[in-house]
Amino acid sequence: MQLTPNAHIQSVAEAAAQRSHNEPEFLQAMHEVLDTLVPVLAEHPEFIEAAVLERLVEPERQILFRVPWLDDQNRVRVNRGFRVQFNSALGPFKGGLRFHSSVNLSVVKFLGFEQIFKNALTRQRIGGAKGGSDFDPHGKSDEEVMRFCQSFMTELYRYIGDQTDVPAGDIGVGGREIGYLFGQYRRLTGRHESGVLTGKGKGWGGAEVRTEATGYGAVFFAQEMLKRTGEDIDGRRAVVSGSGNVAIYAIEKVSQLGGTAVTASDSSGYVVDEQGIDVELLKQIKEVERGRISDYAERKPGARFVSGGSVWDVPAELAFPCATQNELDERGARALLDGGVRVVAEGANMPTTPEAVTLLQQSGILFGPGKAANSGGVATSALEMSQNAARDRWDFDHSEARLQAIMRDVHDASYEASERYGRPGDYVLGANSAGFVTVAQAMIEQGLV
Repeated sequence: MQLTPNAHIQSVAEAAAQRSHNEPEFLQAMHEVLDTLVPVLAEHPEFIEAAVLERLVEPERQILFRVPWLDDQNRVRVNRGFRVQFNSALGPFKGGLRFHSSVNLSVVKFLGFEQIFKNALTRQRIGGAKGGSDFDPHGKSDEEVMRFCQSFMTELYRYIGDQTDVPAGDIGVGGREIGYLFGQYRRLTGRHESGVLTGKGKGWGGAEVRTEATGYGAVFFAQEMLKRTGEDIDGRRAVVSGSGNVAIYAIEKVSQLGGTAVTASDSSGYVVDEQGIDVELLKQIKEVERGRISDYAERKPGARFVSGGSVWDVPAELAFPCATQNELDERGARALLDGGVRVVAEGANMPTTPEAVTLLQQSGILFGPGKAANSGGVATSALEMSQNAARDRWDFDHSEARLQAIMRDVHDASYEASERYGRPGDYVLGANSAGFVTVAQAMIEQGLV
C-alpha cells in the first residue's frame, strides 16, 4: 500500500536524519523543501512510486580530500576539501566553491541540495553541486592563496569537466581564486578547457555581468514581486547585509532602479549611510584593498559604523540578506517588521531561519527565497558556459538583458506554481515545487539512475 504524501515525506525525512544526524544545515535545507511538497506528491503519486525523494536527498557522489599547502613561513598547513555532486538529471553538475572556516560536509551538502532546485528554476539544463574548503583566504597573501588553490585543484581536477561538473565561485572564491584554480587545471591537463570553471577573467573566457549577477538578480526578483502588486523599487529604502559581490551589486542595482540602499556589513559590524551607500568607495575598500567595513565609515562623511548589533534594526521597506546562512533570525525579522519592511529577497543561500520565514510570510511580507531570488549567479554562469562552448562573447547590455529575462521567468514559474498548488504568492512553495517537478520528471524519464 502506497503511503500518503505526508507519511511518505515523513518517512524520507526520518531516514535521511538517521543517516545525516550530524549535518544540521543539510537537514534544515532538506526540510525546507520536503515540507512544501505535499500538494505536489498528491498530484503526482508516480513520484512516490519511483522513490524520487529517497534518491534526491542522497548525493550521487561525495568527495572529501586533504589539501596540504605551504604558508609564507614555509610551514606545511592542511585543510579539507569537499565536492558534493548532488544531482545531474538536468545536465552537468554546477555549483560554486566556498572557501571559509565554517565549511564542512553539512554546509556543502545543504548548498548542493539547494543548488538542484535553483538550477532547475533557471531552465539552463544544469545539475546541482557544491564544494569548497575550510581554508579562509582572508588575511592570506596572494602567494599563499595561490599555493592553496593549486593544491586544491591538484585533487579536484579528476572529478570536473565541461560535460561533467563545472564549479564556480562563492564566498571566499572570487576572480583571483578562480584564476589560480584554472591555471592549475590547465597545467595538470594540458588543455585550455574554458568551460571547466565559470567566473573567469573576461580576457580568457569570462562573461560580462557574471560578477554582478547574483546581486542584480536578487533585486530584479524583488522588482518582479513588487510589480505584481503595482509597486516598484523607485523611491524605496533598502537594507543590505554583507559586503561581498552579492551585497555590493545588490546595492548598485537598487540605486540604479531609484532606491536607496543604506547599509552594508561584515563580521565586525555594519555601516549606515543615510545618503545611500557609495558603491565605488565600497568596491575600493572591499574588492581592491580587502579592508573592513569600518573603513567605509572612516572615509565617508555622515556614515556611521555599528560594532556588532544587527543590520536588521535599520528601518527600510526592502531587505536583502546577502551574507551567509541563518543570518536573519526571528528577532531580526521582528525588527524588520517594526521598521516597515515590505519585501525580503534572499541574496545569500538560506540566510533566513525557518522561524523568521514563517513570521515574515504570516505578516504578509513578499518573501523571495534564495533558490529563486539568488539564482541569477548560476544562471549567468550557465550563460558563460554557452559562450565558452560557442567561442563567443556577449556585451554587457545583452548579458544583463538575458539575466533580467531569466529572473522574470524564475519569478513567474515560482508564482504560477504557488497558484497551482493552492497558496498564491507563497514563493517558497512555488520555487520548491517548480524546481522539484522539473527534476523529478527528468529522473523518472531517465530510469533508475
